[in-house]
Amino acid sequence: MTFEEKLVNQEYDRIWQEYCGFLDLDMDSYMKIQKRLLAEQMRLWCSSPIGKKILRGRNPGTVEEFRSMVPLTTYDDYADVLLLKKEDMLPDKPIIWIQTTWEGGKHPIKVAPYTRGMLETFKNNIITCLMMATSKGRGSFDIDIGDTFLYGLAPLPYITGLIPLGLSDQFHMEFLPPVKEAVDMTFSERNKRGFMMGLSKGIDFFFGMGSVAYYVSMSVASLSESGRKGGFSLKKLFSMSPSMTLKYIRAKKQCRIEERPLMPKDLFKLKGFLCAGTDNRCYKDDLEELWGVRPVEVFAGTEPSFVGTETWNRNGLYFFPDACFYEFIPEEEMYHNLDDPSYVPRTVCMDEVVPGEVYELVPTVLRGGAFARYRVGDMYRCLGLASKDDETRIPRFEYIDRVPDIIDIAGFTRISENSIQNVIGLSGLEVEDWVALKEFTADKGRPFLHMYVEMSPGSVVNRAVSRELLKEHLTIYFKYVDQDYHDLKRILGMDPLEVTILRCGTFKGYKDKTGKRLRHINPSIHDVQDLVKMQELFDRQRRY
Repeated sequence: MTFEEKLVNQEYDRIWQEYCGFLDLDMDSYMKIQKRLLAEQMRLWCSSPIGKKILRGRNPGTVEEFRSMVPLTTYDDYADVLLLKKEDMLPDKPIIWIQTTWEGGKHPIKVAPYTRGMLETFKNNIITCLMMATSKGRGSFDIDIGDTFLYGLAPLPYITGLIPLGLSDQFHMEFLPPVKEAVDMTFSERNKRGFMMGLSKGIDFFFGMGSVAYYVSMSVASLSESGRKGGFSLKKLFSMSPSMTLKYIRAKKQCRIEERPLMPKDLFKLKGFLCAGTDNRCYKDDLEELWGVRPVEVFAGTEPSFVGTETWNRNGLYFFPDACFYEFIPEEEMYHNLDDPSYVPRTVCMDEVVPGEVYELVPTVLRGGAFARYRVGDMYRCLGLASKDDETRIPRFEYIDRVPDIIDIAGFTRISENSIQNVIGLSGLEVEDWVALKEFTADKGRPFLHMYVEMSPGSVVNRAVSRELLKEHLTIYFKYVDQDYHDLKRILGMDPLEVTILRCGTFKGYKDKTGKRLRHINPSIHDVQDLVKMQELFDRQRRY
């Protein structure tokens, strides 16, 4: 029976139990599901050619042996099989292949196979997310057949393109713009077209990356700028439905009285608002102010699929027990491994996490998935093992960021050390040393990439010229790896890249003083501050 049929039959209790019942589990029950599904997946994976390749002759018979015998893996361990789509090597037959960029890899993309079982789980879990976005409390949700869906996410072959595909055979939703049209549109075109359709049809659901949602939301201000470039013309006004036109006129009048710009909440009453991706915490407060509804954060990845959602209280993510088997590398172990790649970090399971601790997520994809003990590259903080507000008895988490060796800005850029080294090489500039990290603006807390660069003594003619050259080359690189990068500046409302040229000898002076050599990517902000102070010391010495 489809979700739509259950809605028609008004089987609301059944729907809640089927899609949201995992929230009633205690820790023991949750782990029983985890271990049972892992045992099923273990048999499929270990008997497949790709599993045998990674196991190298070992044969685990239990969940404990699986965790001890299977090494922690990265995409490199699967690339030769997956990039060539060797289906006969996999645990189960793929129905569709999903792709994403491979940050710092030898190939521009990564691809991941999705089996029938994975797709069924995906469909169920995205429905759960929609229910959570509309819920006012346990047992309540507000979804109707024919609801409109402003869709600010990428189409297939990216994972977000599975959302309309997965929902289409469960119940009817009207996507704005229609999926078939969106495939051939750029990022900017998709969002403009979807929003204009929303002015005519209304918007029930909105799903986008936090940064994208903010960009689309701010475009409402153009409705107040008739006659200006990008403004809202009378022609567009007449394309709205009569009810929306009346609402617009009334909203404009009220905004003039209150001396504020027009906001989406003046025109639309969302049932549900969902956001995904990195840096959502930088936008949630603004989005709530703009729409009158706080977004529910969900989390998904190309390799692990949809893994978690917040509830009606929007106070932390809960992981779906049927998507992946979850292990976690404690933060201290992760950094030990970064400093010494030969060190094998230990992992803990869901029933071993500690409140307040930060972890790197290590999922094993269930239902015939290809990835086992996979370092997906995301970090979470455990917020608690139970919640009185949600009446739950399982751990909840908040998403922190990508792992430290990757810089992800608002979900648009994924920059590695190799990436920046390549850009520096292409620039022809004589760079002595550098560090790069994600920082946040002091006013609105918006993310940006900040590089601190020391040029070789013979190449420093003008620090400003060197800075602009390096910035120009980096920008070219970003545009090369992401066709939508040119929209990023508008989305963030600021330049996403800042370059600081340090005086010659700064890095050596820092190492001589501290005995430390900084990681190139995302070193401690406190260490970077000490590095900048070292330059200030040099400047004072030059004056005397």
